[in-house]
Amino acid sequence: MGVFVFLPLVLPLTALPIARLAEHHLHPRNAAVLLTSVAVVLAACSTFCLGLLVVVGTAQLPGNPLPDSWSDPEVRAAVPYDEIAGKAAIVALGLVVVACALTVRRHLRFRFRAHRALAGLRSDAGSGPDAGSGSGSGSGSRPGSGSEVAVLDDEQPYAYALPGSPGRIVVSTGMLSCLDAAERRALLAHERAHLAGRHHRLLLAVQLAGCANPFLRPLRAAVTYSTERWADEEAARVTGDRRITARAVGKAALFSRRVATPGLAAFASAGPVPRRVAALLGPVPPRRSWPPALTRAGMAACVAAAGTAASTLSALNSALALFVVLEAATPL
Repeated sequence: MGVFVFLPLVLPLTALPIARLAEHHLHPRNAAVLLTSVAVVLAACSTFCLGLLVVVGTAQLPGNPLPDSWSDPEVRAAVPYDEIAGKAAIVALGLVVVACALTVRRHLRFRFRAHRALAGLRSDAGSGPDAGSGSGSGSGSRPGSGSEVAVLDDEQPYAYALPGSPGRIVVSTGMLSCLDAAERRALLAHERAHLAGRHHRLLLAVQLAGCANPFLRPLRAAVTYSTERWADEEAARVTGDRRITARAVGKAALFSRRVATPGLAAFASAGPVPRRVAALLGPVPPRRSWPPALTRAGMAACVAAAGTAASTLSALNSALALFVVLEAATPL
């Protein structure tokens, strides 16, 4: 295997050039899906690489259940610095598993508590955000919306999309009081876009990728911004007015405080808001799925694609090489 076994651990760095350029040059939907896919593939290869190193490291430990022949010098020679790398991989993989488990637990725990807190709310005609200033508490749903709107009697301004069956939009009376009727329609369209696009899955996937490999953590901010921009564009399309949507985003960001919503999307609380407002005041971004090769975004996308392919091939090559070595060392 040689040094190639370590490549999937560092090749995620090749995905970083596309992150910033994708935010500026790709349609937000394409940017979010592309960056999440790259992060997941690179994280899987990185974790797989750690698993291969763990096999070598575990075979060196006394009392391990693996065949004794797997710790022979011929097997360890397949991995550079086998003694250090193998044992360090055991610790690293353990940390990855714990970090991913805690992230999923925190995400599911928040969703469970939020749904349980909203379970007592019932649909009440005329109490939805579109019905007035939003004072009072209750829950309402618009015909054909596909999601209920839960209005919480809270002076703190916030709004976020809560996925589930069905998904719900949670908004406080404090947020509704900051917006006029047109801006409230933009807010609801924004949150419905989060639910329809299942943005919580993209955010959770890229968060887990960052837990698997710290080099992938910058992609989380890029995906978060892209999902917010995606929802902004959908809100502008539904309302038919980009200026009203931009005004809603700016006013919500001005008055709101960040709400702890792990792995979920919160209105105007994630991503650089001035850039989102400026983008809404500009033209509609093109929907092409891949930028031209001779542009900066195209070259960055090619670099990320090449890095992802190299990481995948390196992981598969290392797995095959280790399998051949271990098979040869295993007594019949």
